[in-house]
Amino acid sequence: MDFGVIASKTVLLLISFIFWAAGAGLAYVGGYVLNSYKAYDPFLQDRYALLPAVIIICVAVVMFIIGLVGCCATIRESKVGLGVFLAIILAIFIAEVAAFVLGFIYREKVKTDLREPMLQAFQAYDGKSEESHVVDYLQQELQCCGVHNYTDWIGSRWLNSTARNNSVPLSCCKEELRPNCTGLLSEPKFLNTQGCGGKVESALQSVLSYAMVVILAFAIVKFFGMFSICVLACRRNDNGYQPFRSAEFA
Repeated sequence: MDFGVIASKTVLLLISFIFWAAGAGLAYVGGYVLNSYKAYDPFLQDRYALLPAVIIICVAVVMFIIGLVGCCATIRESKVGLGVFLAIILAIFIAEVAAFVLGFIYREKVKTDLREPMLQAFQAYDGKSEESHVVDYLQQELQCCGVHNYTDWIGSRWLNSTARNNSVPLSCCKEELRPNCTGLLSEPKFLNTQGCGGKVESALQSVLSYAMVVILAFAIVKFFGMFSICVLACRRNDNGYQPFRSAEFA
């Protein structure tokens, strides 16, 4: 067994183990993206924005299977096994490229997809509905108020109520000043004046960017895996023939 075969088998076994670790990593990333989007679910009209995360999780499941197939095919040096291993890796590679492209597309669409639903949710805020609780959660966690800024509450259903006394929801109050905050627009020093729209966009784009980097890294690993399979398969084919020596027939 020459060095090329030994090196190729070593690489393939290593990659098989990496597939298991990568599967766990991708499952974590996919779940993290889904949970991040779930927090902003009422504001997302385009459900296809979740597609990259779903693809990542599906890829993670298949990668655990790939690791098992890879180990068995490499140890047994099975042509059929190596062929299946190559086909699976190629399919996963294509899926990861697709997820990367979709992530890039929806990263740019986050801004346009969020603004209008967020404006509608803030305008319909009554302090009781599920969407109102999400608005309060966003404003408290992100320390923001309104979509663009705190003046977005002017003219809203909440502010127009006669019982509100020209005040915004208490979730707009600065955390350190909350005990003394009444939400009055005339006292902006107690309020978070920055809007939530930009912060939500940044958070979602950051999550997608992180996911895209991970996907790209694993796609590169798949490429080297396919290359190693080709090297091992070619070496096996070469070893199947004996070199012709004219001296044997002299």
